[in-house]
Amino acid sequence: MNNNVQIIKERLFNGIIKENPTFVMMLGMCPTLAVTTSCINGIGMGLTTTVVLTLSNMLISLMRNIIPEKVRVPSFIVVVASFVTLVQFMLEAYLPSLNDALGIYIPLIVVNCIILGRAESYASKNPVIPSIFDGVGMGLGFTVGLGALGAFREILGAGSIFGIYIFPESLEPIRLIGLAPGAFFVLAFLVAAQNKIKASRKEKGEVVVEACTSDCGSCKTCIDRVKSVIASDKEEFAKVASKEAEKKEEN
Repeated sequence: MNNNVQIIKERLFNGIIKENPTFVMMLGMCPTLAVTTSCINGIGMGLTTTVVLTLSNMLISLMRNIIPEKVRVPSFIVVVASFVTLVQFMLEAYLPSLNDALGIYIPLIVVNCIILGRAESYASKNPVIPSIFDGVGMGLGFTVGLGALGAFREILGAGSIFGIYIFPESLEPIRLIGLAPGAFFVLAFLVAAQNKIKASRKEKGEVVVEACTSDCGSCKTCIDRVKSVIASDKEEFAKVASKEAEKKEEN
């Protein structure tokens, strides 16, 4: 039970903080830059992706031992496309305004690299419960990223938040922020702010958890892990050799 709780916490922390799709991994940039003209659009896109990601992770994990290796990726796409269709029908029925605002970017969730990436790298190799919470964590991380980006763009570009105008009449919003180039400016600012906070924490000697860059040769965590395994193997070999020597002496 404790092990499951630990895995769930690790998966949620990984998706929201350690490997946040928007600010750390820089994945799913197409909807990130296109639909975040307002906070509600960003949150809506993030939650829609979260639902699809969680359900697809769950089903792919359940089917991981029966999906043939040669049709692995096409099978993932079929699963994801099925859930995207269901989610789009639900949005059309109950949230038509959000469906109209997100437009073509809902069907494009099918080929979102976050969803296919998690299916390939995690759900297809792990049990159901961790896979579900991996999807929840990555989805919430994506939602946080899109929501923050949308909030900044809406406040600075339109002077409002959730449709409520908050700027004084004497202050003119920065209209450029609400346009396509503004998405790049705001994203760059938020990523730079995040990196600045991490750098200052490192200078203070605090432990900062970094995302995996796949560059194991220069990664201190990977190098320390390899050293630990080597040391453990040496100890195990020494114990075996000692036992063999004792047996020879007895004989």
